Amino acid sequence: MRIVGLTGGIASGKSTVSREFQANSIPVVDADKVAHAALKKGTGGWKKVVATFGRDILQENGEVNRALLGQIVFADPAKRQLLNRALAPYIGFGIYWEILKLWIMGYQTIVLDVPLLFEAKMNWLTKPIIVVWLDSETQLQRLIARDGISEEQALNRIRSQMPLDSKRERADIVIDNSGSLEATKEQIRRVSLQMTAPLTWKEYIRSRTGVLSITCAIAFLVLAWTQKSS
Repeated sequence: MRIVGLTGGIASGKSTVSREFQANSIPVVDADKVAHAALKKGTGGWKKVVATFGRDILQENGEVNRALLGQIVFADPAKRQLLNRALAPYIGFGIYWEILKLWIMGYQTIVLDVPLLFEAKMNWLTKPIIVVWLDSETQLQRLIARDGISEEQALNRIRSQMPLDSKRERADIVIDNSGSLEATKEQIRRVSLQMTAPLTWKEYIRSRTGVLSITCAIAFLVLAWTQKSS
């Protein structure tokens, strides 16, 4: 099984790239969606976060006020670490469960979309790693326009993550999203062809088909040896 890592920075356009992969019939495990589910009212993640930050972060219906929680953690690195530690076990389990379901379904290539792929040290699981990159000024302006926040708030959010230039240095493939949407889509089209190329032998033996083939081969050899011995 080929697990392709997809990461970027806030307002880098990673979600756009992820949607294009899905449109090309490449399944995506979205860590943001897993995190969203982990914070739903009544879940283990919800209980841990409420215990950590107090009930002031809750809305009237008991759900976490995500906008308020975001303001708190983006303004304070220590509290951001508290949130990450509280949710990490639940998000990690959710991601591995989604990967397992796709493996059982027989998919040979999937995308693991994780904003903090390097920070969470999940990059070991993926090959190749795709980084969606754009220059810092474009990133800042897009974030301000998208979220309707001040420049200071936008900079706090950008600085809370590993710099995009650092991620680009560690990438196997870089998608430059500084230009037009059409230019980005053309890059995605080329990358999609690379991603769906035949599996290497290491990737094949990790796939469901590969595991079944190896299991059948071992069973055949054991049966042949048993018959020969008798």
